[in-house]
Amino acid sequence: MLAAMPDSAPSPLSAGGPALRDGGDACPGTLRLHRADDGALARVRVPGGVLSADRAEALLAAAGRFGDGELHLTSRGNVQLRGLGAECGGGLAELLAGAGLLPSAAHERARNIVASPLAGLDGSPALGERLAELDALVCASAAAASLSGRFLFALDDGRGDVDALGADVTLIADGDAFLLRIGPGDEVFRIPAAEGPRAALRAAEAFLRAARDSGAWRVKDLPDPVRSELVRAVGAAAGPAEHRPRPRTAKAPEPGTHGPGGTVETMPGSGAAPETTPGSTDALPDAHRHANPHGPAHTAAPDHPPQAPPASAAALAVDVPLGRLTPAQWRLLTATARRYGGELRLTPWRGIVVPGPFTGAEAADALGALAAAGLITSPDSPWTGVGACIGRPGCAKSLADVRAEAGAALGPAGRLPVYWSGCERRCGHPHGEWIDVVATPDGHRISYVRGERRDAPATVRDDPAALAAAVAAARARAL
Repeated sequence: MLAAMPDSAPSPLSAGGPALRDGGDACPGTLRLHRADDGALARVRVPGGVLSADRAEALLAAAGRFGDGELHLTSRGNVQLRGLGAECGGGLAELLAGAGLLPSAAHERARNIVASPLAGLDGSPALGERLAELDALVCASAAAASLSGRFLFALDDGRGDVDALGADVTLIADGDAFLLRIGPGDEVFRIPAAEGPRAALRAAEAFLRAARDSGAWRVKDLPDPVRSELVRAVGAAAGPAEHRPRPRTAKAPEPGTHGPGGTVETMPGSGAAPETTPGSTDALPDAHRHANPHGPAHTAAPDHPPQAPPASAAALAVDVPLGRLTPAQWRLLTATARRYGGELRLTPWRGIVVPGPFTGAEAADALGALAAAGLITSPDSPWTGVGACIGRPGCAKSLADVRAEAGAALGPAGRLPVYWSGCERRCGHPHGEWIDVVATPDGHRISYVRGERRDAPATVRDDPAALAAAVAAARARAL
């Protein structure tokens, strides 16, 4: 049955306070779809964002057979299929289960696990075995089936990228151990690496027991005394406590090549920022452009001198404009993965890492092809750090076509990411430090967000040029 439900949980920045269990879990999945103005929507969980080439092809087949053909990346490294028919549920579930993307029907919305996308590729610890173990443990736990679709696990390789996302249970690699963090607190507990996944599951099960009376969906929603007792109880069974503040900003992998020494290089001429004037729509890639009276986009020469390709690369990273991939782009990414490392890694910042290894020439050729397909291969792109909800016409609650507005307001890449929302729910917004742009009946409200706090907002009326200038100024603000 196709159930009507909100696209995602209300943002903690929205009115109404913490999200509590005063109704059923409204997060969509593959067995429970969301009804949108452009058809039904399915959210496919991809633990750690890791997809084999075969599973990537299965997702494309599902999008083409049952939906509008496109694939949308989420802020948790999952995939959404849109434009689905109301009667597609059985066929979609059968296709995904056959590809190994639905290992447990009871746990399909509980398999929310993000992982450092470059883990094991740039000199950082590999997390693949621990990721697979955690996913298997979640699927084998009867209690874990009660976790909401909002609950989040994170596996961080030590660089702090996904630790900054505010997961409910986080494992941070630290030498031959993991540091276990419960919710947003600064206290962590040191445990042997081999015990990490099981300790994470035990913490999630302890949360479920703690949440029975409060009705909280997530650790941060628990009343303060209950949350403190949860952390104390988990810590007593885990190991020594340490003080380690959670990183303030989640840093995504930069577009380009990544080597075993952690270096990032951009191929000559790849992914150059298109020329754009704030308020125009010229910078929208062809595959994502709304009606544009200005004609095709023009590409400027890169603003850095040409570099020789690196001798080799462990991985390529690309960003996806607004997280939306056409069938041609997805096929190219899948073919690139199949030719080299055999997998794709979807990031929580709506990007994709393609593991290698690559020779320097292979990396240059692959990045050139991906750039030509409309993907972001350089941090100089004006699309870097720009995100938006689906907006109009796909969402009835949206007050604006925020994707078109985000494209029209493009300018030089800013220090801070910016996210455009069509309403106060802010579906899919980032975490950490970012610029919040929300459509309102009176125009747009712009705020600087740091975790759960935000500065006093500024309101810009219906003036595209003024809006673009205000967003650019907000993104460029100093630390």
